[in-house]
Amino acid sequence: MGQLQERYKNYREPQKYMAAGVYPYFRAITSKQGPEVEMDGHKVLMFGSNAYTGLTGDERVIEAAHKALDKYGSGCAGSRFLNGTLDIHVQLEKELAEFEHKDDALCFATGFSVNAGVIAMVVGRGDYIICDDRDHASIVDGRRLSFATQLHYKHNDMEDLERVLQKLPKEAIKLIVVDGVFSMEGDLAKLPEIVELKHKYNCSLMVDEAHGLGVFGKQGRGVCDHFGLTDEVDLIMGTFSKSLASIGGFIAGDADTINFLRHSCRTYIFSASDTPAATAAALEALHILQEEPSRLEHLWDVTNYALKRFKEEGFEIGDTESPIIPLYVRDIEKTFMVTKLAFDNGVFINPVIPPACAPQDTLVRFALMASHTQEQVERGVQILKKAFKELEIIK
Repeated sequence: MGQLQERYKNYREPQKYMAAGVYPYFRAITSKQGPEVEMDGHKVLMFGSNAYTGLTGDERVIEAAHKALDKYGSGCAGSRFLNGTLDIHVQLEKELAEFEHKDDALCFATGFSVNAGVIAMVVGRGDYIICDDRDHASIVDGRRLSFATQLHYKHNDMEDLERVLQKLPKEAIKLIVVDGVFSMEGDLAKLPEIVELKHKYNCSLMVDEAHGLGVFGKQGRGVCDHFGLTDEVDLIMGTFSKSLASIGGFIAGDADTINFLRHSCRTYIFSASDTPAATAAALEALHILQEEPSRLEHLWDVTNYALKRFKEEGFEIGDTESPIIPLYVRDIEKTFMVTKLAFDNGVFINPVIPPACAPQDTLVRFALMASHTQEQVERGVQILKKAFKELEIIK
């Protein structure tokens, strides 16, 4: 047995939960993503998806992907830097820049590679990165790849952020990177206060709109637009894998910074292009998002209904202000058990345990889509209420 095999032969934590019958990961779906999906031969309510706009099964998005597949083939066989740029890549970047009211944008093959590449590239030795301590893993990995000094502040604690900033040299480049919507807890970054501190301490600001795009702001532009602070944010990151019904991501900003990233960002110039079908799907979803305001209105109708009902039934939901509703369990074993009970009764939810949260903050994540109905939400609430009571999580 080799050294690596020797190191990992005793890693059996997943097998423990498999043996107990509550292992909650890699559950195979055999249908399109939607408010209901087919699994194990029967339908379950899907409250574990990030497809907030409900467009992943939309026939217009699927048709756009089909046409791109027919015209361009299945892939680009190279990076954007060399042979992998299509006219629809250029079009999508142009439209995303206009959508986010920025000079220019770059599209990447995944959202993760946007943060991992951009953060590592725009700051270096002698600079500083300052992050919220609940920022997404892709932000964490991006800052780890940078040669800049890495600092963080307590979640949404503006006093702690100021404590960090006031110790730093005024003339140094200081990049604050924050999620617009925090993906597990559903609460929003305190952007107005962050922008005040940005000016006070001469910083730059990057906002990850992965969970804000398609949800907040005019036509779903995101949390920056929601607060009216787009012009105050230097770099806006977004992903296609949630509201834009595809896979990929983008960074939008001023022309000079994007020009620099286009010619130096390693995860951009050394990765294969996002596929024609994925690019066309994201582009079509972006068009639908702007053309159908009723989709966003309905998302907020079912979100507000769910928030109201969970509070009425005694669930602990924290400070969420979004379609991401954390239902706190605060026990790892019970988190897996409630996920299993919910699934057995027709509800798909996601468990959240360390390292995605602190050990004392385990939860199940209930997420809404524009394609959900109020009746489906109520069924979900009732099924989860029964499971939480059975496990004595709520009274």
